Amino acid sequence: MKISTFFYILRQGFSNIRRNILFSLASLGTIISCLFLFGIIYAVIVNFESGMKELENTITISVFFDEELPDESIQLIGEQIRVLDYVNTMDYISPEEAWDKFCEQNYDDPQAAKEAYGDNNPLRNSASYSITLKDVSKQAEFVAYASDLKGVRKVKSSEVTADGITTLSSLVGYASIGIVVILMLVSIFLISNTITIGITVRKEEIGIMKLIGATNFFVRAPFIIEGIIIGAIGSCIPLFLLHTMYDKILSYVAGRFKVVTSMFAFVSSEELFKTMIPVGLILGIGVGLFGSIVTTRKHLKV
Repeated sequence: MKISTFFYILRQGFSNIRRNILFSLASLGTIISCLFLFGIIYAVIVNFESGMKELENTITISVFFDEELPDESIQLIGEQIRVLDYVNTMDYISPEEAWDKFCEQNYDDPQAAKEAYGDNNPLRNSASYSITLKDVSKQAEFVAYASDLKGVRKVKSSEVTADGITTLSSLVGYASIGIVVILMLVSIFLISNTITIGITVRKEEIGIMKLIGATNFFVRAPFIIEGIIIGAIGSCIPLFLLHTMYDKILSYVAGRFKVVTSMFAFVSSEELFKTMIPVGLILGIGVGLFGSIVTTRKHLKV
Protein backbone atom coordinates (compact mmCIF):
# COMPACT_ATOMS: atom_id res chain seq x y z
CA MET A 1 0.00 0.00 0.00
CA LYS A 2 1.24 3.45 -0.94
CA ILE A 3 1.71 6.00 1.82
CA SER A 4 -0.62 8.40 0.00
CA THR A 5 -3.31 5.69 -0.11
CA PHE A 6 -2.90 5.02 3.60
CA PHE A 7 -3.33 8.69 4.51
CA TYR A 8 -6.32 8.97 2.16
CA ILE A 9 -8.01 6.03 3.88
CA LEU A 10 -7.18 7.54 7.29
CA ARG A 11 -8.67 10.92 6.29
CA GLN A 12 -11.78 9.24 4.97
CA GLY A 13 -12.15 7.38 8.25
CA PHE A 14 -12.15 10.67 10.20
CA SER A 15 -14.45 12.20 7.58
CA ASN A 16 -16.96 9.39 8.09
CA ILE A 17 -17.00 10.15 11.81
CA ARG A 18 -17.64 13.86 11.14
CA ARG A 19 -20.41 13.13 8.61
CA ASN A 20 -22.28 11.00 11.14
CA ILE A 21 -21.22 12.83 14.27
CA LEU A 22 -24.36 12.07 16.27
CA PHE A 23 -24.23 8.33 15.60
CA SER A 24 -20.46 8.34 16.11
CA LEU A 25 -20.87 10.05 19.48
CA ALA A 26 -23.57 7.54 20.42
CA SER A 27 -21.24 4.64 19.55
CA LEU A 28 -18.35 6.33 21.34
CA GLY A 29 -20.48 6.95 24.42
CA THR A 30 -21.63 3.35 24.45
CA ILE A 31 -18.08 1.99 24.24
CA ILE A 32 -16.94 4.39 26.96
CA SER A 33 -19.83 3.32 29.20
CA CYS A 34 -19.32 -0.37 28.50
CA LEU A 35 -15.56 -0.31 29.07
CA PHE A 36 -16.01 1.87 32.15
CA LEU A 37 -18.38 -0.72 33.60
CA PHE A 38 -16.01 -3.47 32.46
CA GLY A 39 -13.15 -1.73 34.30
CA ILE A 40 -15.21 -1.46 37.49
CA ILE A 41 -16.20 -5.13 37.25
CA TYR A 42 -12.61 -6.14 36.54
CA ALA A 43 -11.30 -4.14 39.53
CA VAL A 44 -13.92 -5.69 41.80
CA ILE A 45 -13.12 -9.20 40.55
CA VAL A 46 -9.35 -8.78 40.95
CA ASN A 47 -9.74 -7.43 44.49
CA PHE A 48 -12.33 -10.11 45.27
CA GLU A 49 -9.98 -12.86 44.08
CA SER A 50 -7.15 -11.30 46.08
CA GLY A 51 -9.38 -11.32 49.18
CA MET A 52 -10.42 -14.91 48.50
CA LYS A 53 -6.77 -15.90 48.15
CA GLU A 54 -6.00 -14.32 51.52
CA LEU A 55 -9.00 -16.12 53.01
CA GLU A 56 -7.84 -19.40 51.51
CA ASN A 57 -4.50 -18.96 53.25
CA THR A 58 -6.33 -18.84 56.60
CA ILE A 59 -8.10 -22.14 55.96
CA THR A 60 -5.88 -24.78 57.49
CA ILE A 61 -5.99 -28.55 57.34
CA SER A 62 -4.65 -30.38 60.38
CA VAL A 63 -3.03 -33.81 59.97
CA PHE A 64 -2.83 -35.73 63.27
CA PHE A 65 -0.57 -38.72 63.87
CA ASP A 66 -0.97 -42.08 65.58
CA GLU A 67 -0.11 -42.04 69.28
CA GLU A 68 3.55 -42.55 70.11
CA LEU A 69 4.53 -42.28 66.44
CA PRO A 70 8.34 -41.92 66.10
CA ASP A 71 9.81 -38.64 64.88
CA GLU A 72 11.21 -40.39 61.80
CA SER A 73 7.71 -41.45 60.73
CA ILE A 74 6.36 -37.93 61.32
CA GLN A 75 9.13 -36.51 59.13
CA LEU A 76 8.35 -39.08 56.43
CA ILE A 77 4.68 -38.02 56.44
CA GLY A 78 5.83 -34.41 56.07
CA GLU A 79 8.00 -35.27 53.08
CA GLN A 80 5.12 -37.12 51.40
CA ILE A 81 2.88 -34.09 51.85
CA ARG A 82 5.48 -31.50 50.84
CA VAL A 83 5.95 -33.03 47.36
CA LEU A 84 2.35 -32.12 46.39
CA ASP A 85 2.49 -29.11 44.08
CA TYR A 86 -0.76 -27.60 45.40
CA VAL A 87 0.45 -27.46 49.02
CA ASN A 88 1.17 -23.86 50.00
CA THR A 89 2.54 -23.98 53.56
CA MET A 90 3.14 -26.71 56.10
CA ASP A 91 4.02 -26.12 59.77
CA TYR A 92 4.66 -28.68 62.48
CA ILE A 93 2.61 -28.05 65.62
CA SER A 94 4.10 -29.77 68.68
CA PRO A 95 1.90 -30.91 71.60
CA GLU A 96 3.30 -28.03 73.68
CA GLU A 97 2.40 -25.47 71.00
CA ALA A 98 -1.07 -26.99 70.64
CA TRP A 99 -1.63 -26.74 74.41
CA ASP A 100 -0.39 -23.13 74.53
CA LYS A 101 -2.72 -22.16 71.70
CA PHE A 102 -5.66 -23.93 73.34
CA CYS A 103 -5.10 -22.08 76.60
CA GLU A 104 -4.81 -18.72 74.83
CA GLN A 105 -8.11 -19.26 73.04
CA ASN A 106 -10.18 -20.78 75.85
CA TYR A 107 -9.01 -19.34 79.20
CA ASP A 108 -9.09 -15.81 80.54
CA ASP A 109 -5.86 -16.56 82.39
CA PRO A 110 -3.86 -18.93 80.18
CA GLN A 111 -0.86 -19.03 82.52
CA ALA A 112 -3.00 -20.10 85.46
CA ALA A 113 -4.51 -22.90 83.38
CA LYS A 114 -1.05 -24.15 82.40
CA GLU A 115 0.12 -24.11 86.01
CA ALA A 116 -3.00 -25.99 87.11
CA TYR A 117 -2.20 -28.87 84.78
CA GLY A 118 1.53 -28.71 85.48
CA ASP A 119 3.52 -31.19 83.40
CA ASN A 120 0.39 -33.15 82.53
CA ASN A 121 -0.32 -31.87 78.99
CA PRO A 122 -3.92 -32.87 78.06
CA LEU A 123 -2.97 -32.53 74.39
CA ARG A 124 0.17 -34.64 74.51
CA ASN A 125 -1.13 -36.71 71.59
CA SER A 126 -2.12 -33.69 69.49
CA ALA A 127 1.03 -33.14 67.44
CA SER A 128 0.07 -32.26 63.89
CA TYR A 129 0.96 -30.62 60.60
CA SER A 130 -0.95 -27.40 59.89
CA ILE A 131 -1.31 -27.10 56.12
CA THR A 132 -2.69 -24.52 53.69
CA LEU A 133 -3.29 -25.11 49.98
CA LYS A 134 -2.65 -22.92 46.95
CA ASP A 135 -6.07 -23.90 45.61
CA VAL A 136 -8.77 -24.51 48.21
CA SER A 137 -10.79 -26.57 45.69
CA LYS A 138 -8.09 -29.25 46.08
CA GLN A 139 -9.01 -29.77 49.73
CA ALA A 140 -11.08 -32.95 49.24
CA GLU A 141 -8.30 -34.46 47.10
CA PHE A 142 -5.70 -33.63 49.74
CA VAL A 143 -7.80 -35.02 52.61
CA ALA A 144 -8.23 -38.32 50.74
CA TYR A 145 -4.49 -38.47 50.04
CA ALA A 146 -3.37 -37.62 53.57
CA SER A 147 -5.88 -39.99 55.21
CA ASP A 148 -4.29 -42.94 53.37
CA LEU A 149 -0.76 -42.17 54.60
CA LYS A 150 0.66 -44.66 57.07
CA GLY A 151 0.80 -43.20 60.58
CA VAL A 152 -1.96 -40.61 60.04
CA ARG A 153 -4.72 -40.90 62.65
CA LYS A 154 -7.06 -38.12 61.52
CA VAL A 155 -7.29 -35.28 59.02
CA LYS A 156 -9.33 -32.25 60.13
CA SER A 157 -10.54 -29.87 57.41
CA SER A 158 -13.14 -27.17 56.77
CA GLU A 159 -15.04 -28.62 53.83
CA VAL A 160 -18.06 -26.33 54.13
CA THR A 161 -15.90 -23.18 54.11
CA ALA A 162 -13.78 -24.43 51.21
CA ASP A 163 -16.84 -25.38 49.14
CA GLY A 164 -18.43 -22.01 49.89
CA ILE A 165 -15.37 -20.09 48.71
CA THR A 166 -15.08 -22.16 45.53
CA THR A 167 -18.78 -21.77 44.70
CA LEU A 168 -18.78 -18.02 45.38
CA SER A 169 -15.70 -17.48 43.23
CA SER A 170 -17.27 -19.42 40.35
CA LEU A 171 -20.55 -17.52 40.56
CA VAL A 172 -18.80 -14.15 40.57
CA GLY A 173 -16.66 -15.20 37.61
CA TYR A 174 -19.57 -16.44 35.49
CA ALA A 175 -21.75 -13.41 36.29
CA SER A 176 -18.92 -11.04 35.36
CA ILE A 177 -18.26 -12.80 32.05
CA GLY A 178 -21.98 -12.62 31.21
CA ILE A 179 -22.17 -8.89 31.94
CA VAL A 180 -19.05 -8.12 29.89
CA VAL A 181 -20.30 -10.14 26.90
CA ILE A 182 -23.63 -8.27 26.93
CA LEU A 183 -21.86 -4.90 27.11
CA MET A 184 -19.58 -5.78 24.20
CA LEU A 185 -22.53 -6.95 22.06
CA VAL A 186 -24.34 -3.67 22.68
CA SER A 187 -21.20 -1.77 21.61
CA ILE A 188 -20.84 -3.83 18.42
CA PHE A 189 -24.52 -3.22 17.58
CA LEU A 190 -24.20 0.56 17.87
CA ILE A 191 -20.95 0.72 15.91
CA SER A 192 -22.58 -1.41 13.23
CA ASN A 193 -25.50 1.03 13.02
CA THR A 194 -23.14 4.01 12.78
CA ILE A 195 -21.19 2.48 9.90
CA THR A 196 -24.39 1.37 8.17
CA ILE A 197 -25.59 4.99 8.15
CA GLY A 198 -22.25 6.09 6.69
CA ILE A 199 -22.49 3.49 3.94
CA THR A 200 -26.06 4.53 3.12
CA VAL A 201 -25.09 8.20 2.88
CA ARG A 202 -22.16 7.41 0.56
CA LYS A 203 -23.90 4.69 -1.45
CA GLU A 204 -23.82 6.61 -4.71
CA GLU A 205 -20.19 7.69 -4.22
CA ILE A 206 -19.17 4.12 -3.43
CA GLY A 207 -20.96 2.90 -6.57
CA ILE A 208 -18.99 5.34 -8.73
CA MET A 209 -15.71 4.28 -7.07
CA LYS A 210 -16.48 0.64 -7.88
CA LEU A 211 -17.31 1.51 -11.49
CA ILE A 212 -13.93 3.19 -12.04
CA GLY A 213 -12.08 0.18 -10.65
CA ALA A 214 -11.74 0.72 -6.88
CA THR A 215 -10.97 -2.53 -5.04
CA ASN A 216 -13.13 -3.89 -2.23
CA PHE A 217 -10.34 -3.16 0.24
CA PHE A 218 -10.07 0.47 -0.90
CA VAL A 219 -13.82 0.96 -0.46
CA ARG A 220 -14.12 -0.84 2.86
CA ALA A 221 -10.94 0.42 4.52
CA PRO A 222 -12.24 3.90 5.55
CA PHE A 223 -15.21 2.33 7.35
CA ILE A 224 -12.94 -0.17 9.11
CA ILE A 225 -10.65 2.71 10.15
CA GLU A 226 -13.74 4.54 11.41
CA GLY A 227 -14.62 1.59 13.67
CA ILE A 228 -11.04 1.28 14.93
CA ILE A 229 -10.84 5.01 15.74
CA ILE A 230 -14.13 4.93 17.65
CA GLY A 231 -12.99 1.81 19.52
CA ALA A 232 -9.55 3.25 20.36
CA ILE A 233 -10.89 6.57 21.65
CA GLY A 234 -13.69 4.77 23.45
CA SER A 235 -11.18 2.62 25.34
CA CYS A 236 -8.61 5.31 26.21
CA ILE A 237 -11.10 7.65 27.92
CA PRO A 238 -12.54 5.14 30.44
CA LEU A 239 -9.09 3.70 31.19
CA PHE A 240 -7.83 7.17 32.08
CA LEU A 241 -10.90 7.87 34.23
CA LEU A 242 -10.65 4.50 35.98
CA HIS A 243 -6.94 4.92 36.73
CA THR A 244 -7.55 8.34 38.27
CA MET A 245 -10.57 7.18 40.26
CA TYR A 246 -8.91 4.01 41.54
CA ASP A 247 -5.88 5.94 42.85
CA LYS A 248 -8.15 8.45 44.60
CA ILE A 249 -10.33 5.71 46.11
CA LEU A 250 -7.29 3.85 47.46
CA SER A 251 -5.91 7.07 48.98
CA TYR A 252 -9.30 7.95 50.49
CA VAL A 253 -9.84 4.49 52.00
CA ALA A 254 -6.27 4.38 53.36
CA GLY A 255 -6.72 7.79 54.98
CA ARG A 256 -10.26 7.47 56.34
CA PHE A 257 -10.77 3.74 56.89
CA LYS A 258 -7.53 2.32 58.24
CA VAL A 259 -9.43 -0.55 59.86
CA VAL A 260 -10.51 -1.73 56.39
CA THR A 261 -6.99 -1.59 54.97
CA SER A 262 -5.65 -3.49 58.00
CA MET A 263 -8.15 -6.30 57.34
CA PHE A 264 -8.11 -6.29 53.55
CA ALA A 265 -5.19 -5.52 51.25
CA PHE A 266 -6.39 -3.83 48.05
CA VAL A 267 -4.57 -4.64 44.82
CA SER A 268 -2.21 -1.81 43.92
CA SER A 269 -2.96 0.48 40.98
CA GLU A 270 0.20 -0.64 39.15
CA GLU A 271 -0.66 -4.32 39.47
CA LEU A 272 -4.29 -3.80 38.45
CA PHE A 273 -3.72 -1.61 35.40
CA LYS A 274 -0.75 -3.48 33.97
CA THR A 275 -3.39 -5.98 32.82
CA MET A 276 -6.46 -3.75 32.54
CA ILE A 277 -4.88 -1.26 30.11
CA PRO A 278 -3.88 -3.76 27.37
CA VAL A 279 -7.10 -5.75 27.85
CA GLY A 280 -9.22 -2.57 27.66
CA LEU A 281 -7.44 -1.38 24.51
CA ILE A 282 -7.78 -4.78 22.85
CA LEU A 283 -11.48 -4.94 23.72
CA GLY A 284 -12.21 -1.40 22.51
CA ILE A 285 -10.27 -1.67 19.26
CA GLY A 286 -11.45 -5.24 18.74
CA VAL A 287 -15.11 -4.27 19.14
CA GLY A 288 -14.68 -1.41 16.65
CA LEU A 289 -12.79 -3.60 14.17
CA PHE A 290 -15.22 -6.52 14.41
CA GLY A 291 -18.30 -4.30 14.14
CA SER A 292 -16.95 -2.47 11.11
CA ILE A 293 -15.81 -5.63 9.28
CA VAL A 294 -19.14 -7.40 9.79
CA THR A 295 -21.10 -4.31 8.68
CA THR A 296 -19.03 -3.60 5.55
CA ARG A 297 -19.25 -7.21 4.41
CA LYS A 298 -23.01 -7.13 4.86
CA HIS A 299 -23.79 -3.78 3.22
CA LEU A 300 -20.99 -3.09 0.73
CA LYS A 301 -22.22 -5.44 -1.98
CA VAL A 302 -22.20 -2.90 -4.76
